[in-house]
Amino acid sequence: MLEKLDLSKQMSKEEFKLKMPPLQSRLGELQRQCRELKVPVMIAFEGFDAAGKGFHIGRLIQSLDPRGFSVYTMQEETKEERMYPFLWRFWTKTPAGGRIAIYDGSWYRKVLTERFEKNTKKSKLSEQYESIRTFERQLSDDGTVIIKLLLVIDKKEQKKRFRKLGENKETAWRVDKGDLERNAHYGTYRCMMEEMLLKTDDTYAPWTLVEAMDKRYATVKIYERVIAVLEEAVLNVARRQQENEGAAKAGETVTQKDVQAEDGKYGKDVLAQVDLTLACPKKEYQKELKKLQKKMELLHGELYRRRIPLVIGFEGWDAGGKGGAIKRLTEKMDPRGFAVIPVASPSTLEKSHHYLWRFWNSMPKDGHIAIFDRTWYGRVMVERIEGFCTTAEWQRAYKEIREMEKELADHGAIVLKFWMHIDKEEQEKRFRERMENPQKQWKITAEDWRNREKWEQYESAVCEMLDQTSTEYAPWVIVEGNDKYHARLKVLRTVTDAIEERLKK
Repeated sequence: MLEKLDLSKQMSKEEFKLKMPPLQSRLGELQRQCRELKVPVMIAFEGFDAAGKGFHIGRLIQSLDPRGFSVYTMQEETKEERMYPFLWRFWTKTPAGGRIAIYDGSWYRKVLTERFEKNTKKSKLSEQYESIRTFERQLSDDGTVIIKLLLVIDKKEQKKRFRKLGENKETAWRVDKGDLERNAHYGTYRCMMEEMLLKTDDTYAPWTLVEAMDKRYATVKIYERVIAVLEEAVLNVARRQQENEGAAKAGETVTQKDVQAEDGKYGKDVLAQVDLTLACPKKEYQKELKKLQKKMELLHGELYRRRIPLVIGFEGWDAGGKGGAIKRLTEKMDPRGFAVIPVASPSTLEKSHHYLWRFWNSMPKDGHIAIFDRTWYGRVMVERIEGFCTTAEWQRAYKEIREMEKELADHGAIVLKFWMHIDKEEQEKRFRERMENPQKQWKITAEDWRNREKWEQYESAVCEMLDQTSTEYAPWVIVEGNDKYHARLKVLRTVTDAIEERLKK
């Protein structure tokens, strides 16, 4: 791709002055339309050092309302950022609907600069590319517009610009040893860039190569490309909204073709096979609880020492015992090293992002524990059944969730997921006990009773969820919960066993 570029392209000052005003006006108009239609936009500037990324970002934002965009300079990971999966810092900086995020450098740093500096292992390169493509595909599928611009200059021009920067004491700091090293090995770095283009030039996030030897020509090309992509996005969103409005008036539902579920670990009637008679006597429970909590206390310290993150997700029926299990799990743990994240209905801000965004924001750094009371699986349960997302969205979520959990596991996290299972009779019993106890009435709501009416629908959805998303790197554990003592011990035992198993490696 790079060899086809004509780097001699230029634009006169007169032509530039003629072209820019209508382009600037149109870009501002499109920003307003994207805001009204709640279209999130990501613009990534990549390219050779000294190709003018900062300069062209500055020119681009001159035509934008500053209240509607953010600019992120993505340099080398900080010590804190290295304690998360590498895409964490980009997930947390994805834009809400209607906003524009502009990146000076991007998630491609991992396969360019860090690869050149030999900080990305060759054995991990394929995995990094797949993570990047997954990241872009998930966001694109959710409606995010992704524009990737690669600014290109030749070796001679790059060296000339470095020399000019170095001669001025006010700009000399912008050229470091790494910049000069990449110029000295321009061909090697160019080959890495070519490989990156070939592996990540996807229809949902294509690359635009910008001949950046002449700043005026490059500016106009960047404007024209951004405008063309946003115009297409605005038309597509407006068209979909009209189709949905027309279908609503006709009493129809617009959905995409059903996605065939992949074969999973569990059968479709897995919950029917759970032995809910399992129980533990109180004396045995108290003895075993004390023992397991002491072990958990020690293992928690070892996780911190070894810098191993732990992600635990709790799902289950209302009154299934999630809170009680979490309380016993954390009772003897150092509160500085874990966080319990209660997950409720998404806020307005959370709804304006990809549904996984709020969970990425709560993932633990190395050595810490995140415990989710309800999780990202709401997408394939309550959102699915209550109609809060489309059929295509919840069916797509199985793959997206597996991919997110694999990102965590590949980073080194232990990922465990518990389904707290009780039968319908036990749930009713617990509901009534809560209603009769003034100190527990806050735990029961009208919505809990309404959900019981859809028990069979939820049961079917849960079975499919378990079937589709229990993996070796993020297994589901079904906890027989009619007896609370048995359930709490099983959770503690499962967690401590998983930690001990990891510490052997």
